[in-house]
Amino acid sequence: MPCASPSDGPGRIYGVAMFSRSRTIRSAGLAALTLAGLLTACSGGGGGGGSTTPPAGPPPVVISEADASRLSKQATFGPIQPLIDHIIALQTASAWVDEQLGASGSSYAALATRAVPTNYCSIMAQSAQGVCNRDYLSSTPVAMAFYAHATTGADQLRQRVAFSLSQLVVASDFEVHSTAGLAVFNQIFIDNAFGNYRDILKSVTLNPYMGDFLDMADSSKNAPNENYARELMQLFSIGLVQLNADGTAQKDATGATIPTFTGDDVHSVARALTGWTYARLNGAPITDNINRDYSRPMVLNPAIYDTTAKSFLGTTVAAGATQDASINAVVDAVFNASSTAPYVSKFLIQQLVTSNPSAAYVGRISAVFANDGSGVRGNLRAVVRAILLDAEARGDVRTGASDGKVKEPVLLSLAIGRLIGDATDGYAFTTRDQAMSQQPFRAPSVFNFYPPDYPLPLSNGLLSPPTKLLTSATAISRHNLVYDWTVTGDASSRPEYTVQASIIGATGTQPNWSSWEAFGSDVDGMITRIDLLMLNKTMTAAQRAALKTAMLAITNADPTAQARKRAQVALYIVGTSPQFQIDR
Repeated sequence: MPCASPSDGPGRIYGVAMFSRSRTIRSAGLAALTLAGLLTACSGGGGGGGSTTPPAGPPPVVISEADASRLSKQATFGPIQPLIDHIIALQTASAWVDEQLGASGSSYAALATRAVPTNYCSIMAQSAQGVCNRDYLSSTPVAMAFYAHATTGADQLRQRVAFSLSQLVVASDFEVHSTAGLAVFNQIFIDNAFGNYRDILKSVTLNPYMGDFLDMADSSKNAPNENYARELMQLFSIGLVQLNADGTAQKDATGATIPTFTGDDVHSVARALTGWTYARLNGAPITDNINRDYSRPMVLNPAIYDTTAKSFLGTTVAAGATQDASINAVVDAVFNASSTAPYVSKFLIQQLVTSNPSAAYVGRISAVFANDGSGVRGNLRAVVRAILLDAEARGDVRTGASDGKVKEPVLLSLAIGRLIGDATDGYAFTTRDQAMSQQPFRAPSVFNFYPPDYPLPLSNGLLSPPTKLLTSATAISRHNLVYDWTVTGDASSRPEYTVQASIIGATGTQPNWSSWEAFGSDVDGMITRIDLLMLNKTMTAAQRAALKTAMLAITNADPTAQARKRAQVALYIVGTSPQFQIDR
């Protein structure tokens, strides 16, 4: 952790005390306690009278700057001033959300063309194998594309929802190494972020990358593999216990929770999902395991399909049913199960808005999942819209004990990059995420980087899923990332910003400090913008005064350099504070 003052002039600005954060984090417990304290102690129309023409309802609430900033934290990868200005120009949260629901553009399609045999790199000269493995058999190109899109892409909400879905329905480069396969798998979430959740479940079930990750590919009637069957139910749809519509657990007469499925259900679903294998590259036969094609859906292998009758989750598949009929029966059974709506709805609320949504909030969103108002179940467009426009999501700031959520590492690094004005190919981000324990698309297991029910220590039952990633080591890594990219964030001083000549299409990272330099000597104006973009306009007078003192200590004969360095030090101070690292 850097300790020296980055000031060009006198005075130390490292530990501005008005922003609550520990100068030295001695243990994971202290880090968790610091966040726990912030989460738990911060305060921060009439009837129609029989008329055939219904009276006009109240006018839509014109969104405030603070709420626009809060919406940006929930629905994008970080507030920036042009985004806030645009939301304000549209006047209402609903207008901006509806605009985003129609936006597209981000894609992994270019990487889907990198489908190669599994021995593609190993037969090359040893000196070329490392670069080849990175470019064709790793998550690095996909992660770079993700970071690049997330930093500057116009379809921010689509990307944010897709990233959330990738943490619910997990397949990972930690076990399966195919750049094309990972790109195609994550394209499912981009394409269906505002589509139907059933389509996601069906596409994922037939996806070869998932088929390899959870062993459904080549699952045979002689020994049905149960991995995918179990996780499809436990993690991707209905969860472990039956839920009420508001997300609370159903209980039997003894007060015990009721399981959603049994071991027999797992076995029967596994039998229904037998008989699928990889498509093959280069016209190779299905017995060829070198030429697996991870870029196309799995194909039928009737010889290993279980044709006997199966019963699971109250559904029966008749003997002799086709493989398509069996897979559709499985997908329909989990999609239509009563627990799926609250399970998926609560997860998305936790990803976008708050780690501890009220039961009423979950219930409202679950109802939209069950029926979007037109009789359609699983309409994610309607679900996402309802999540973001709900009364518990909107407003300038919420300071209750259960409000807010910790910024997970990916959201922290992207928020900083967007505040700076980065243009990037994403490589710089991939050099920092491992130290913070969250490499996109490389979760350590199907259980993601953190469980959605991870408890916040010393909080009397509150949840804080991203806190699972907070240790003394990762807390320092988070701090150092902010320091490195702000105080020492000029393009020439960061080796991770340089163009990597060995990476296809690399452009490097170019920080753009011009919007901050434009403030010149207007320190108060700079602080006002920081307050809006980073703290939802919650900065106290004492915090503002302390920040101003630190900024004025920075002097430079070049007015542009002085403005930039003052902005850098201010972004560092606020960016390492719990007030910024906890979104409310």
